[in-house]
Amino acid sequence: MNPSNAGPIIDLVDPNLSEPADLVAAIRARRGGELLKLDRMLLHSPALAEGWNVYLGKIRQHLAVPYRLRELAMCVVAMLNGAEYEYEHHAPLYREAGASAEQAQALRQIDEANFPVGLFPELEQDVIALAREMTRQIEVSGPLKRRLVKALGAQQVVELVAVIATYNMVSRFLVALGIHTEHDQH
Repeated sequence: MNPSNAGPIIDLVDPNLSEPADLVAAIRARRGGELLKLDRMLLHSPALAEGWNVYLGKIRQHLAVPYRLRELAMCVVAMLNGAEYEYEHHAPLYREAGASAEQAQALRQIDEANFPVGLFPELEQDVIALAREMTRQIEVSGPLKRRLVKALGAQQVVELVAVIATYNMVSRFLVALGIHTEHDQH
């Protein structure tokens, strides 16, 4: 194991943390009762944790763009940025949204020349391309943007771009602070 990937350099706050009470309760409510490692890192800064919780709550639960496309985009970004933690949380949700195990597993090969793009319907291929272009190049090709607007409409494209931008932030936060999996000992 690469020493830089050994785990968080900053200790996570206690999983039984109860203060600030309103904030911890709000995060637990969004998470179904538990604090994930991500939350336990964010809680080093209550202001950051509060803003993150509200914003990510909106991204996760209140957008018009189809759930499956959001989860696909999140998984692609996770794999492009080497954020296993993020993939581990979102691949099951992508599957729950109707993706096959083969599709979810194929996303692990997203950066390889033999990536099996044909496993995905045309719209999902465009979502994968959007996530790849936004993550790797930042700028997105005109033809891709036009196809997506034609398929999804303005609101859903704006939301999809925001999802990809947001999960680039999430994955980079996780990787930079050494949070690689929910299940390790750190």
